[in-house]
Amino acid sequence: MGGDPDIEMITVPSGQVTLSDRRTRRSWRVGVAPLRLAAFPVTQACYAEVTGERPSAVHGDRLPVEGVSWWDAVRFCNALSRRAGLTPAYEVRPDAGTADWDTTADGDRLPTEAEWEHACRAGGTGPRYGPLDDIAWYRGNSDGADPVDGKEPNARGLHDMLGNVRDWCWDLYDPEVYGTYRVPRGGGWSDEHWSCRASVRRRSHPMFRIDDVGFRVAPA
Repeated sequence: MGGDPDIEMITVPSGQVTLSDRRTRRSWRVGVAPLRLAAFPVTQACYAEVTGERPSAVHGDRLPVEGVSWWDAVRFCNALSRRAGLTPAYEVRPDAGTADWDTTADGDRLPTEAEWEHACRAGGTGPRYGPLDDIAWYRGNSDGADPVDGKEPNARGLHDMLGNVRDWCWDLYDPEVYGTYRVPRGGGWSDEHWSCRASVRRRSHPMFRIDDVGFRVAPA
């Protein structure tokens, strides 16, 4: 991945993860291939360098970009890919209200939620990868977005997988019930402690811009 030197990449080995949904009381096992994932959520400095925009409510180069929709995240991935001379991963089809993922493309993309949870857990089986106050900015210790390197990483070296900003993932939440709603993962700075757990699934409309939702990239 050659889009921006500000994006440090972590290699995550293959494995399996069990996803679960509290609403439907359903669980399912997913195999995950090896991947690379950004060590931090995309920062405001990186987002501004690639797009020329600073959408966040409070500005700071090392703060995570927030107030970005799922569509904004997809378009960022494509712009980052073009910047590096790579083939964009997504064909954006706004008229149809969707985007198609070209899995053969070598460009940057969003992680799937299975990849995200597998990376977050870092081989562990508990709800979190450490004591919450040590690893996450959440309602109990924060009143806004904080620098992306301010808390301890998980065993893989990934920061802010829980807390600070939730990460948009590629997946639809439940298309039969919620249509185009997508999945953000990880809990944010305004979330209660119970929401900052590796297994928690949330949903949001892909056009919504929320002040504790950002994203990180997973290059091909």
